[in-house]
Amino acid sequence: MSEVLVETHGLTKAFGKRNAVENVNIKIKRGSIYGLIGKNGAGKTTLMRMLSGMCRPTSGTYEYVGCPGGNAEAYGRIGSLIEIPALMPQLTAYDNLKLKSIAYNCYRDETVRELLRIVGLAEAGDKTVNRFSLGMKQRLGIAMALVGNPDILYLDEPINGLDPEGIAEIRDMLIKVNREKGTTIIISSHILAELSKVATEFAIIDSGRIVDEFSVDQLESKRKGKLIVKCADALRAKEVLFASGHTDIELADDNTLYVYEDGEPGPVINMEICKAGILVYSFEYESTDLEQYYLDTVKDSSREA
Repeated sequence: MSEVLVETHGLTKAFGKRNAVENVNIKIKRGSIYGLIGKNGAGKTTLMRMLSGMCRPTSGTYEYVGCPGGNAEAYGRIGSLIEIPALMPQLTAYDNLKLKSIAYNCYRDETVRELLRIVGLAEAGDKTVNRFSLGMKQRLGIAMALVGNPDILYLDEPINGLDPEGIAEIRDMLIKVNREKGTTIIISSHILAELSKVATEFAIIDSGRIVDEFSVDQLESKRKGKLIVKCADALRAKEVLFASGHTDIELADDNTLYVYEDGEPGPVINMEICKAGILVYSFEYESTDLEQYYLDTVKDSSREA
């Protein structure tokens, strides 16, 4: 069982009478890539700012493997890129990293070169930052966050505004950092298709509350399969299937039926409809992705609130 690196206990942050983060209890395992999912204003950035020491919680606590959050030892184990990278545009990528390394009392030429290699800027180390693309600045910002070899890296929307090539570069680089350096990464994003390609653990945050927390393996078991049936009379087909024991069915329109996964193979369902004399035009299987699961979870949470 993986060691828990970060744990929160009832973590709450209020601004005036409004709780931006409310009673958050999460566990982040060492070596994981933890995806924090939520719409703008859901509380992702505020939660990350508290965990990285940029703001204090109103109530609740957090700890780093027995080291209470909020002290110098805990902060020394953290790297973060929240909002925009703090870079000196007139300096080179190498010199930006050198200055931060000196400030952290860990400057070595080979270490800076290694960071540039890991984030894919080995050939751009002597180029001034004001000549960098947005994607290159993001990669350098991540390299800056890795100065001092932190245990954990907080990244808030690191692929925002990037083109598809830039998004792929950041994604591949994060996987490399996680695998080569063993760095635990907490990454927030509302681009769920990309997040699903890198994260090993997930938490859904809505209106400041964590409404679900799960691993990538658990996601597979949570995902709901759907058989899309196109036929001549969807209402009658629904009645036929319901009578034979299929209860999780949705009528999309006069000719379309959604039969949610219940262990029955598609061809068997197709045969049941055809036996009733209803012409089936087509049927196809569709699995719920992370984005749909997120939307369904948030919708259910809103109903319960």
